[in-house]
Amino acid sequence: QVQLVESGGGLVQAGGSLRLSCVASGRTFSSYTTGWFRQAPGKEREFVAAISWSGGNTYYADSVKGRFTISRDNAKNTVYLQMNSLTPEDTAVYFCASGSRLPLVLMTTRRKYDYWGQGTQVTVSS
Repeated sequence: QVQLVESGGGLVQAGGSLRLSCVASGRTFSSYTTGWFRQAPGKEREFVAAISWSGGNTYYADSVKGRFTISRDNAKNTVYLQMNSLTPEDTAVYFCASGSRLPLVLMTTRRKYDYWGQGTQVTVSS
Protein backbone atom coordinates (compact mmCIF):
# COMPACT_ATOMS: atom_id res chain seq x y z
CA GLN A 1 0.00 0.00 0.00
CA VAL A 2 1.03 3.58 -0.58
CA GLN A 3 -0.67 6.78 0.43
CA LEU A 4 -0.22 9.91 -1.65
CA VAL A 5 -1.04 13.44 -0.56
CA GLU A 6 -0.90 16.36 -2.98
CA SER A 7 -0.52 19.99 -1.99
CA GLY A 8 0.42 23.33 -3.49
CA GLY A 9 -2.64 24.05 -5.57
CA GLY A 10 -4.42 27.38 -5.52
CA LEU A 11 -5.57 30.37 -7.52
CA VAL A 12 -3.07 32.08 -9.79
CA GLN A 13 -3.27 34.57 -12.63
CA ALA A 14 -2.46 33.60 -16.18
CA GLY A 15 1.28 33.64 -16.73
CA GLY A 16 1.97 32.76 -13.12
CA SER A 17 3.55 29.72 -11.52
CA LEU A 18 2.74 27.09 -8.95
CA ARG A 19 4.66 24.15 -7.54
CA LEU A 20 2.70 21.05 -6.60
CA SER A 21 4.03 18.47 -4.18
CA CYS A 22 3.11 14.83 -3.77
CA VAL A 23 4.24 13.22 -0.52
CA ALA A 24 4.13 9.45 -0.24
CA SER A 25 4.05 7.00 2.62
CA GLY A 26 3.78 3.25 2.64
CA ARG A 27 5.50 1.01 0.13
CA THR A 28 8.86 1.89 -1.33
CA PHE A 29 7.73 4.93 -3.24
CA SER A 30 11.16 5.54 -4.67
CA SER A 31 11.06 2.21 -6.52
CA TYR A 32 8.20 3.16 -8.81
CA THR A 33 7.30 5.60 -11.53
CA THR A 34 5.24 8.57 -10.39
CA GLY A 35 2.89 10.46 -12.62
CA TRP A 36 0.79 13.59 -12.54
CA PHE A 37 -2.66 13.70 -14.12
CA ARG A 38 -5.31 16.39 -14.20
CA GLN A 39 -9.04 16.53 -14.61
CA ALA A 40 -10.96 19.60 -15.65
CA PRO A 41 -14.72 19.86 -15.05
CA GLY A 42 -16.64 17.72 -17.50
CA LYS A 43 -13.49 16.21 -18.98
CA GLU A 44 -11.61 12.96 -18.73
CA ARG A 45 -8.59 12.70 -16.47
CA GLU A 46 -5.54 13.29 -18.64
CA PHE A 47 -1.86 12.58 -18.35
CA VAL A 48 0.44 15.49 -17.56
CA ALA A 49 3.90 14.15 -16.72
CA ALA A 50 5.76 11.13 -15.38
CA ILE A 51 9.13 10.53 -13.78
CA SER A 52 11.07 7.31 -13.42
CA TRP A 53 11.86 5.80 -10.04
CA SER A 54 15.38 7.23 -10.11
CA GLY A 55 14.37 10.62 -11.42
CA GLY A 56 16.65 10.15 -14.39
CA ASN A 57 13.90 10.07 -16.99
CA THR A 58 10.87 12.25 -17.49
CA TYR A 59 8.01 12.37 -19.97
CA TYR A 60 5.46 15.11 -20.64
CA ALA A 61 2.20 15.64 -22.41
CA ASP A 62 2.62 17.91 -25.41
CA SER A 63 0.29 20.46 -23.85
CA VAL A 64 2.68 21.13 -20.94
CA LYS A 65 6.07 20.45 -22.50
CA GLY A 66 8.41 23.37 -21.95
CA ARG A 67 6.22 24.87 -19.23
CA PHE A 68 6.00 22.14 -16.57
CA THR A 69 8.85 20.29 -14.88
CA ILE A 70 8.49 17.09 -12.87
CA SER A 71 11.15 16.14 -10.33
CA ARG A 72 11.53 13.96 -7.29
CA ASP A 73 13.41 13.81 -4.03
CA ASN A 74 13.41 10.20 -2.93
CA ALA A 75 15.00 11.05 0.41
CA LYS A 76 11.83 13.02 1.15
CA ASN A 77 9.44 10.61 -0.60
CA THR A 78 8.23 13.59 -2.60
CA VAL A 79 7.55 14.31 -6.25
CA TYR A 80 7.12 17.87 -7.49
CA LEU A 81 5.42 19.48 -10.46
CA GLN A 82 6.70 22.96 -11.21
CA MET A 83 4.18 24.73 -13.41
CA ASN A 84 5.15 27.92 -15.20
CA SER A 85 3.40 30.15 -17.76
CA LEU A 86 0.04 28.90 -16.59
CA THR A 87 -3.03 29.49 -18.74
CA PRO A 88 -6.75 29.14 -17.93
CA GLU A 89 -6.66 25.86 -19.87
CA ASP A 90 -4.48 24.44 -17.09
CA THR A 91 -7.33 24.81 -14.60
CA ALA A 92 -8.08 21.36 -13.17
CA VAL A 93 -7.74 19.10 -10.20
CA TYR A 94 -4.24 17.66 -10.27
CA PHE A 95 -3.58 14.13 -9.07
CA CYS A 96 -0.37 12.26 -8.44
CA ALA A 97 -0.19 8.53 -8.89
CA SER A 98 2.28 5.72 -8.27
CA GLY A 99 2.69 3.04 -10.89
CA SER A 100 4.94 0.35 -12.24
CA ARG A 101 8.40 0.59 -13.78
CA LEU A 102 7.43 0.37 -17.42
CA PRO A 103 9.02 2.74 -19.94
CA LEU A 104 7.61 6.19 -19.38
CA VAL A 105 6.05 6.38 -22.82
CA LEU A 106 3.75 3.57 -21.65
CA MET A 107 2.86 5.33 -18.40
CA THR A 108 0.43 7.83 -19.85
CA THR A 109 -2.79 5.95 -19.08
CA ARG A 110 -4.60 5.73 -15.78
CA ARG A 111 -4.70 1.95 -15.67
CA LYS A 112 -0.90 1.80 -15.40
CA TYR A 113 -1.06 3.36 -11.94
CA ASP A 114 -2.02 1.52 -8.78
CA TYR A 115 -2.30 4.29 -6.22
CA TRP A 116 -3.75 7.78 -6.41
CA GLY A 117 -3.89 10.84 -4.24
CA GLN A 118 -7.04 12.87 -3.58
CA GLY A 119 -5.98 15.74 -5.80
CA THR A 120 -5.31 19.44 -5.43
CA GLN A 121 -7.24 22.19 -7.22
CA VAL A 122 -5.40 24.54 -9.56
CA THR A 123 -7.34 27.51 -10.88
CA VAL A 124 -5.82 29.92 -13.38
CA SER A 125 -7.65 33.18 -13.92
CA SER A 126 -7.44 35.17 -17.14
